[in-house]
Amino acid sequence: MALDKQNEGKILPMDENKENKTEDGIGLEILQIIKDSQQQHGLRHGDYQRYRGYCSRRLRRLRKTLGFKCGNRHKFTGKKVTVEMLSDNRYSDNRYLLLVLMEAERAWSYAMQLKQEANTEPRKRFHLLSRLRKAAKHGERLEKLCESPRVDAKTKLEAQAYTSYLSGMVRFELQEWKAATEAFNKCKTIYEKLASAFTEELAVLYHQRVEEISPNIRYCAYNIGDQNAMNELMQMRLSAGGGGGMMAEKLEALITQTRAKQAATMSEVEWRGRTVPVKIDKARIFLLGLGDNEAAIAQAANEETKERLYETLLAECRDTIQAVREELKTEAKQRERSDEASGKVSNLQFLHSYLTYIKLWTVVKRNESMAHMLQAKLKEPQTDENKRGPRPQDLIRLYDIILQSLAELSTLQGLEEDHTFQKEVALKMLVYKAYRCFFIAQSYVLVKKWSEALVLYERVLKYAKEVQSKAKSLNNSLKDLPDVQELITEVNAEKYSLQAAAILASVRAPGNLPPGPHPGGEAAQPGPVSP
Repeated sequence: MALDKQNEGKILPMDENKENKTEDGIGLEILQIIKDSQQQHGLRHGDYQRYRGYCSRRLRRLRKTLGFKCGNRHKFTGKKVTVEMLSDNRYSDNRYLLLVLMEAERAWSYAMQLKQEANTEPRKRFHLLSRLRKAAKHGERLEKLCESPRVDAKTKLEAQAYTSYLSGMVRFELQEWKAATEAFNKCKTIYEKLASAFTEELAVLYHQRVEEISPNIRYCAYNIGDQNAMNELMQMRLSAGGGGGMMAEKLEALITQTRAKQAATMSEVEWRGRTVPVKIDKARIFLLGLGDNEAAIAQAANEETKERLYETLLAECRDTIQAVREELKTEAKQRERSDEASGKVSNLQFLHSYLTYIKLWTVVKRNESMAHMLQAKLKEPQTDENKRGPRPQDLIRLYDIILQSLAELSTLQGLEEDHTFQKEVALKMLVYKAYRCFFIAQSYVLVKKWSEALVLYERVLKYAKEVQSKAKSLNNSLKDLPDVQELITEVNAEKYSLQAAAILASVRAPGNLPPGPHPGGEAAQPGPVSP
């Protein structure tokens, strides 16, 4: 808190430059001021309470500087900035506009703080709505003040956009989708017009604001009845990249809300020839979004985005499994009371096995994706000797995790008698064992242990040929797995190279050099190597 106050003192001159009186009248760069203040005072980390404290302190300083205090310590006397005051030369200072803006920001930040807390304390939602309405009311006051002929045109437009945004937020929380859409669209239109009329630096700021509003507009459109809106939200999440932050969190929240509405129509799921009823809301929402999440991972533009999406999917899966596990405990207690002893796996237990399968297979695919990335880097020439590059040991660790996940798959309850499933898992384990063995051989090559590496390459070929022979009886079992034929080709090439290196090393060994001195004091060079 003390550091915040020091920083406020340092940035005051910079803020004054944005609030100076222009030649065309009173001007205030509303969006620039609030964005800078938010980034420097907590909102970079989603800390709305800290930002609210900053707004309160800045309001106190402004009132003291302007001599615009609301009474004294004994009695409160309400004072409001009016259009008539701005017309008077004594009050022609843009800090009076800033005073109203900070009041709106303080109310808005409190509302956002309550929105975070309302996840665990639902009754705080009433207070949240009250604060949002208060913020919108201050926004309307600011817009009305900007109607003064002394305020410049740019400030008037920014005030209208800011008021529309706050009004849209109120309607959004009240689930008045049509009114919210109209308010957000008005805000978006104004910022787009401003972006086209001013410098590139300001245009970037306005476009960022438009991007922040767009997910809300699409979510409102979905609730009004636009079925394409969900797909557009997914595309926005992809384009958000790997940076995360408030934008990514906002998109995730909106997508989850959308799925929650769709989940009401989902009642069952089919897996491995068995249909299981899904009664847990969290499981419905997760399963409904599973296809979209997998499609988003497949369309990811880069490895960073793909890794973020994998982590999001795994986190959702773990939460869902935990919810099902709690229900399983309740079911087990009920069985104990009724003394039921059925040998068949219950629907809830089978659902738990299905969700565990999704989690473990996602771990396999994520680690395989990371392995592909490391393999590509391993083949690249090392430019910086001081920087540690990828090594075969890194890949061995990834394949160890993959094999561990596959071993857990084979022990899932309800699938012990599913021989096809067990054979598929065993085949997948053979494929990844072959790749793990290949990189162990590569690690031996690096330390010039040729004989050990040759033995391991032979084992790789054995695994790969076993995979090819077993895959014929299992249709489509290798479609999601790495190609073992490529591995066989690479191993054969490595074997010949390794044999040549081993022969060359044995010829160059000190014991194989001819005795006696050599001309010029140089070591004797080995003669031609026989095939």
